[in-house]
Amino acid sequence: MMRRGRIYWAAAESHYYAEPKRLARLGYLRAEERPGRTRPRTHYTLTEAGRAALDGWLAAPSAFPRIQNEAVVRLLASDLVDDAVVLESLQGLRGQIAEIRALTDAAEAIAPAIPHRERNLRLVHSLARRTLAAHEEWLDDVERELGYTCAEPSK
Repeated sequence: MMRRGRIYWAAAESHYYAEPKRLARLGYLRAEERPGRTRPRTHYTLTEAGRAALDGWLAAPSAFPRIQNEAVVRLLASDLVDDAVVLESLQGLRGQIAEIRALTDAAEAIAPAIPHRERNLRLVHSLARRTLAAHEEWLDDVERELGYTCAEPSK
């Protein structure tokens, strides 16, 4: 699920496994070994303390999302190099957008199998699609502007 949801939260894959362990040490989760396909798996459930902490966190006002956008930083620095260099570096985003769109498609396809979360998942995937579309539109604008600048004859 974390891989499919990476558009919302970027973390090292090791963090996916470390965070539940940390929350268990703090008493927010209870860990239990259960049989898995190839080896035992750790299954986590919320404790009362975890439920109380979650209730408190969910009730607090949401902040505007933190955005760490490397492409924006590259564009801001593009006045220091030839526009073609930055334009080329941004081209990788197209493939990543396609990859994330495919992950979103997969996540949407399994949402009906989780009926108690389907509505919330549908709303979250709607944000993902809009975010991807916004990035594609932004890239189109950047390519138009930098492409034009790159094509301008030097004076």
